[in-house]
Amino acid sequence: MKKILALVLAVVMCLALVACGAKTETAAPEVTPEPTFPFDNDSTPFDVSTLTAEEVKPIKVGFIFLHDETSTYDLNFMNAAFQACENTGVDYIVKTNIPEGQECYDAAAELVDAGCNIIFADSFGHESFMIQAAKEFPDVEFCHATGTQAHSAGLPNFHNAFATIYEGRYLGGVAAGLKLNQMIEEGQITADQAKLGYIGAYPYAEVKSGYTSFFLGARSVCPSATMEVTFTNSWFSPDLEKEAAIKLINNGCVVLSEHADSMGAPTECESKGIPFVFYNGSAVKDCPNTFICASRINWVPFMEVMIGRVAKGQDLNKDWTGTLAINSVEMTDVNTNAAAPGTAEKLAEVAAGLIDGSIKVFDTSTFTVGGKALDSYLADVNDLGTFTPDTESIVNGEFAESVFRSAPTFDIDIDGITNIDA
Repeated sequence: MKKILALVLAVVMCLALVACGAKTETAAPEVTPEPTFPFDNDSTPFDVSTLTAEEVKPIKVGFIFLHDETSTYDLNFMNAAFQACENTGVDYIVKTNIPEGQECYDAAAELVDAGCNIIFADSFGHESFMIQAAKEFPDVEFCHATGTQAHSAGLPNFHNAFATIYEGRYLGGVAAGLKLNQMIEEGQITADQAKLGYIGAYPYAEVKSGYTSFFLGARSVCPSATMEVTFTNSWFSPDLEKEAAIKLINNGCVVLSEHADSMGAPTECESKGIPFVFYNGSAVKDCPNTFICASRINWVPFMEVMIGRVAKGQDLNKDWTGTLAINSVEMTDVNTNAAAPGTAEKLAEVAAGLIDGSIKVFDTSTFTVGGKALDSYLADVNDLGTFTPDTESIVNGEFAESVFRSAPTFDIDIDGITNIDA
């Protein structure tokens, strides 16, 4: 893969030199390199039916969760962990409410002492402590969701995983855009009042990638849509998320979504009659009149890969990316009490386009930055803590998200989205 990447870069550099000279009358042939996967983020599922009792017996998995089941984010991981362990027949130990600090390393060391030979952690801030543990316990496999350093850490037993959740966010945006269209058609708002609101935890690439894809999905069906974003600076705070929802509603946002982990915003939307698109599971039970749909990462495929390959004595990927095509990205059922008519059918159509590649979430022809098209962007892929741009990420007219590493790198502020905290 490195040779392929080097060849592509060499060709691009040569073409750039020709263009700079501008003395030839013959146009250089267009080069359209296929996106490469230099960091081994293969999303091939694992067939757990091939596991034997003898292979499964020695395996014990330890799970480290930032919160407990009261967090929708952690609950989504827990459900996947229990399902994957049931599917594969392995033993497991769970540790909940583990902060993003030295407590994570301590929890990992305790799990090693308890006989775990695979340890998984679910929060971005756990990464450095998982790396610390991986260095100390080289015979144990350490797997970390949402992290960025596995491909550069040089540790054979440390691995990252994520999924193309921007595909799910895009689909959620389509549902939101259809709701805006319904509100316009019914005279509830005018086209210039089609304002979305989005609650983000932190202004990280993961959150920006998510809300940008949500906005682009909405814009694909409702061209007049705009969006305001506010941040809680917390992954889980029911009070802050409720306050953020109130702020956006008071600013005239008529459909909301979020990247945060509590029911604070959805329940506020239900009380105010504001439609919303959720994350990490259905909220139809608590919000039957306003919940439209939700996207989530289904972690079962990765956890089965993680368990299965270790049981078989096979190497684990440094960086694993699940996709919509293998059900690592999922949508809940559409709530017809809140969604616009025809939403489920439209989402099925768009999902098929995302899977076959005819729809590109970050197609650069669909958005501008500062009024201009984006034809080049260096992303911070090799995260060394300095946030230094290092990798050209515009490939064949789209931002190549989750290609050069599993965790999102899209951190661009595009036109049409306003950060009201700025």
